[in-house]
Amino acid sequence: MNQTLEPTRPATVTTASPLLAVRNIEVVYDDVILVLRGLSLDVPTGSIVALLGANGAGKSTTLKAISGLLKTEDGEVTRGEILFNGERIDGIDPERIVRRGIFQVMEGRRIVADMTSLENLRLGAFTRSDGDVSADIDMVFDYFPRLKERTGLAGYLSGGEQQMLAIGRALMARPKMILMDEPSMGLSPLLVKEVFAIIKAINRDLGVTILLVEQNARAALSVASHGYIMEQGKVVLDGTAEELRDNEDVKEFYLGGAGDQRKSFKNLKSFKRRKRWL
Repeated sequence: MNQTLEPTRPATVTTASPLLAVRNIEVVYDDVILVLRGLSLDVPTGSIVALLGANGAGKSTTLKAISGLLKTEDGEVTRGEILFNGERIDGIDPERIVRRGIFQVMEGRRIVADMTSLENLRLGAFTRSDGDVSADIDMVFDYFPRLKERTGLAGYLSGGEQQMLAIGRALMARPKMILMDEPSMGLSPLLVKEVFAIIKAINRDLGVTILLVEQNARAALSVASHGYIMEQGKVVLDGTAEELRDNEDVKEFYLGGAGDQRKSFKNLKSFKRRKRWL
């Protein structure tokens, strides 16, 4: 009989105050559907933190709670608090959250298809008070030289190029922190490797803090310093990226290390969780 994982208390990633602190939040949709059930996590300044888990675990809901986008889907944080730079941001409008330094790269890119790449990039700077964004556009083109060559409508870009444009648009806001939701979705293995290399370079070169939601756990843990694993709206395991990569259960359930133990699709959909996870 399958056991249900109970949440563990998240380990402290650093002794300094984190840039982002999510404290025991619950999220409810349509006043009745409880999605997040007391979730807590820390994201230190200048780090890449991975948020992993199966579909339906609540990863995207976590990002929307942070960025203030729950309201667009009749969701709200009903308990707990979200702190950014020591100040509460749960309950304030998404535009104000962007102005404070958080920008979300949505799942599925969400670029504006009937605008050019350049127009999409300029759109990313809409919250900025300074008018000259040419230096930032040049910076984006340095990271994504392919975008400079694509002068037509963004809807004609390949999936990989649209993902690059979505990340570039986030950089135009000069964020302190980027929330990335499934950046590898729909990309070839070669493009996944390229996109994650650029994510790592942006973090290293610009000091932008990144909270990364990703189904490709192997790719996420290759660039992250710390990771959290979610199930059923709760954090069930967390640790450094190295600790998670070396964890036998993480290897089996998320890194494809099951070997010959998985004989059927049923075993992929339903597995017995280890008691040591409790």
